[in-house]
Amino acid sequence: MDIRVQAEPFDFGAEAGRFAAGHRDMGAVVTFSGIVRETGDGLHRMEIEHYPGMTEKALAKITQQAVTRWNLGDAMIIHRHGTLTAGEIIMMVATAARHRRAAFEAAEFLMDYLKSRAPFWKKEFTAKGTEWVAAKADDEDALGRW
Repeated sequence: MDIRVQAEPFDFGAEAGRFAAGHRDMGAVVTFSGIVRETGDGLHRMEIEHYPGMTEKALAKITQQAVTRWNLGDAMIIHRHGTLTAGEIIMMVATAARHRRAAFEAAEFLMDYLKSRAPFWKKEFTAKGTEWVAAKADDEDALGRW
């Protein structure tokens, strides 16, 4: 497992390639990246805060659950913090499994967790003002399926 919480940008292609190359015994590698999207309210920037140490521990715990539940060969999460603007990659999930269903389901599980339960706090700065981003009902519903 590889869990990273970092302020620095990363190269999604390079990370995906490195992850896949390390798992030649797996039949499926699934990768996903989340991107800061324009909100329609004139997003100037997003600020993401976390508690160092606590956040990595929480991400490692949920990743271990995914590895065990879907019998994964490996899993990786990279999540950024700090100031980001529209179009920047905010996070990446990668899973490796012997079969595609396990790789896809585990990746979705991790993404649903990151969206609604991971200990990050997001604040948007738009033309309309500043607002903390709360979990959405759709995100909660998505997590409920697991």
